[in-house]
Parts: sequence; structure tokens; C-alpha cells
Amino acid sequence: MRKYMELAIKEAKKAFAKAEVPIGAVLVKNDEVIATAHNLKEINNDPTAHAEILVIQEGAQRLHTWRLEDCDLYVTVEPCAMCAGAIVQSRIRRLIIGAMEPKFGAAGSIVNIVNHPKFNHRVEVFEGIMEEECSQLMKDFFLLLREKRNK
Repeated sequence: MRKYMELAIKEAKKAFAKAEVPIGAVLVKNDEVIATAHNLKEINNDPTAHAEILVIQEGAQRLHTWRLEDCDLYVTVEPCAMCAGAIVQSRIRRLIIGAMEPKFGAAGSIVNIVNHPKFNHRVEVFEGIMEEECSQLMKDFFLLLREKRNK
């Protein structure tokens, strides 16, 4: 799990360098990286351009199917409600999370969309993989943002 989370962290650092919220995602199938992505919401002026959505779109295109049943998704920060819904819709098998997000997380923190008992698909979730590294990126980003605002 660690090697794919390291790739997700690299993606998150790309987002950080672009002044995007530093979240990265990696889609894996049969121990092969299918797609990687990072947040592009600001650059694309698109509220749906979250790392998870972008990696799911790219993965579906590469695999020629929206059913990503044998895929695992690595993400540096717990998905929001929109992304959690996309994860369920795409039938992703496993979700591996770096750091949980108590302010907007939808894979267990605030709500648990990926394992809601009324949905027809549930996702196996692992959390806390390289948690300190993933959490520190977010802390550093928002500290820098606050510093810029206070100047």
C-alpha cells in the first residue's frame, strides 16, 4: 500500500505547487497503476475537478469501462461527498486513505457514503496509510494560504 500512497503524495505535491489544495489520487488494478491525478479545481475553474473524480475519469477511459470493480483507489485525504459518491458509482473495490478529514470527509468522518447500507455497492476502506505525510501537506498548504492572506 505504501508505494501507491507515495505516488498519491507526489500527485498532491503537484497540486500544492499549482496553488491547488494538495490532494492526490492513484488508481491501481492488478498491481498496475492505471491513472494518477491531483486537484485542478482552481486551474480548471471546475468545482468537480477533484483528484478522485479526475483519476476515476482517466481510469474509466483507459480501461474502456465505468465499472472499476477490480480497482483500488489511493487518495491522500478522505474524499468529500461528491467524490465518495463517484467512488460508489464506479464500483471501486478498495479505498485507501492517507488522512481522514473531519470537516468534510464522506468515507467515515462526517458521513460514510462509501459504506452506506442502502447502497448496492460498498467499498472496503483502509485509513491512516502514511497519515502524517498526507496530513502535513494539508497543514503546510493552509498555513501558507493564511500567511499570504495576512500580508
